[in-house]
Amino acid sequence: MIPIVSIIMGSTSDLPVMEKAAALLNEFQIPFEMNALSAHRTPKEVEIFATQASGRGIKVIIAAAGMAAHLPGVIASMTTVPVIGVPINSTLDGLDALLAIVQMPPGIPVATVGINASLNAAILAVQILAQSDNALKIKLENYKNSLKNKIIDANNKLAEIKYEYKV
Repeated sequence: MIPIVSIIMGSTSDLPVMEKAAALLNEFQIPFEMNALSAHRTPKEVEIFATQASGRGIKVIIAAAGMAAHLPGVIASMTTVPVIGVPINSTLDGLDALLAIVQMPPGIPVATVGINASLNAAILAVQILAQSDNALKIKLENYKNSLKNKIIDANNKLAEIKYEYKV
């Protein structure tokens, strides 16, 4: 298989957060790769990755980083592949990472999800890919319907709970 999504994290300590993204891509049967690259400690490797991603068939990059969180922006500055940033809660409750990723200069966009929200990053990646893949679009629609049905079922169960003053 040739990966079409790349999950990049600044450190393997980010793996517990990023596993949710990997699990969703796996569930959708989307070939992906996972690598640890640091914007600060391995800048040459990051440059090689970013400049070669498109040519290798990568269509979406999910990049996670904590603290200074430069990895998603550095990657975005060197590729035309869409980059989704996942701020990792490592210091300052993750606000430092969130602000570092979301506040990109004009011309270097990074789609940014919530702190530790790798599942949403993977869903966004699937949504991007589904624009040109009808089979994937159907899987995504089914997934979204299952989310809706979970809430409907939960609400029905909630309606069955009795309290003296519940109307």
